Amino acid sequence: MKKLSLLAMTTLLGACQSMQPAAKTSLDGEVFYLQRIALPPSATLSVSLQDVSLADAPAVVLDEQKGPVKGQVPLPFHLSYDPTQVKPGHRYSVSARIEVNGELMFITTEHHAVQLDGSDPQPLKIRVDSAR
Repeated sequence: MKKLSLLAMTTLLGACQSMQPAAKTSLDGEVFYLQRIALPPSATLSVSLQDVSLADAPAVVLDEQKGPVKGQVPLPFHLSYDPTQVKPGHRYSVSARIEVNGELMFITTEHHAVQLDGSDPQPLKIRVDSAR
């Protein structure tokens, strides 16, 4: 009886270990702009990693980093994603925006494609342009 319960517990523990979430992979980078102006203390940065495969549907966000700006450009960011969410044949991109008191100040105006296969240069350099 002891052997049977020990065997059952071992099997149960093995099943629990195989259910652990997959390890996350990350993209690190910097957001910058060319204007020679300082950001006010109330500025916030938002950077997102998106699946942009479908032209007629909203992009699917894999990860997003939002928060107050700490310092001046270049502004570092770190995005984590589950590699099992990456689908063959899909297109992925990183976009960024800087807002001040809820008003858009800078935004990406170019497509920043990423492969998510380990070949992306890091840190990524994401340029934002003035929205004004």
